[in-house]
Amino acid sequence: MTISEAATPTQATAVVSKSPMRLAMERFRSDRRTMISFWVIVVFAVLTILAPIVNHTGLIDVYHFHQDLLEPDTLPKGALSGVSWKHPLGVEPGSGRDLLARVWVGLAVSVFIALAASLLSMIIGTSLGIWAGMRGGFVDGFVGRLADLILSFPQQLMLLAMSGMALVFIRDQLHIKAADAGAAFYVIVVMAIFGWPGVARLVRGQVLSIREREFVDAAVVLGASRRRIYFKEVLPNLWTLLLVQFTLILPAYISTEAALSFMGVSVKPPTPTLGNVLNDTLNYSSVDFFYFLVPGATIAILVICFNLLGDGLRDALDPKNNR
Repeated sequence: MTISEAATPTQATAVVSKSPMRLAMERFRSDRRTMISFWVIVVFAVLTILAPIVNHTGLIDVYHFHQDLLEPDTLPKGALSGVSWKHPLGVEPGSGRDLLARVWVGLAVSVFIALAASLLSMIIGTSLGIWAGMRGGFVDGFVGRLADLILSFPQQLMLLAMSGMALVFIRDQLHIKAADAGAAFYVIVVMAIFGWPGVARLVRGQVLSIREREFVDAAVVLGASRRRIYFKEVLPNLWTLLLVQFTLILPAYISTEAALSFMGVSVKPPTPTLGNVLNDTLNYSSVDFFYFLVPGATIAILVICFNLLGDGLRDALDPKNNR
């Protein structure tokens, strides 16, 4: 081998640059707990979307009573609440309704209410947070004191106290006659009202930093309107914070809706939600624990997976922030 041959590299090493998004996706995929949580949530999302379809087509029956599947003491025949090929999760004691159908449709109702309340909270909180952070002064103080005022009220007690009067107002003034629709509307609005202050505070803190950057000054110098600065310049730089916050708010609202259904404030039977199905199981928990386990485990798995997904997204998008 000559000196010139030794000096010549045998193979060029290609340097591949990676965008921040690609690096974040690699960190996200490398976290096993986050990926398991992600796919579990995907399964729940598919089930939620399919629930009204399979219910409307008659593939599952939420309201049909199967008295022939019950013993004289109203408990299901067989072990594990009467599990069979036709009823994979058994039937309800006392009524004989299919437990899979009740939990499946209840999951869709609970997730719909929690999702609507989460989106409304994010929209209100993000808008007020950007407004307060960019304007400062009186506007900042007003939004901050309004958030403090709302946070000073106990959410669940207010929901219970105002439920009767609010449902009458919804029925008579807003002309929402269906009791289930009125109750769902009430829970969504109240959860959103009590949920936006936390979002607004986080957004405001981030906006205080963003508004000092050069691209915001450039937009102001070029004569951009406030609306353009707020929603074209500032808002795109908040999507990471908002995405993580959404994945943390949604499971909290699922738990809150289940608790409200448990207390009889949200949608009431016979329309199923995870909360009122779980409430029905209490009368039989000592003699039919499997009936209690199914809706309880569904709520627990859903909330835990959303929280783990939120933690994983936060770590992937902000690697300096350890768990």
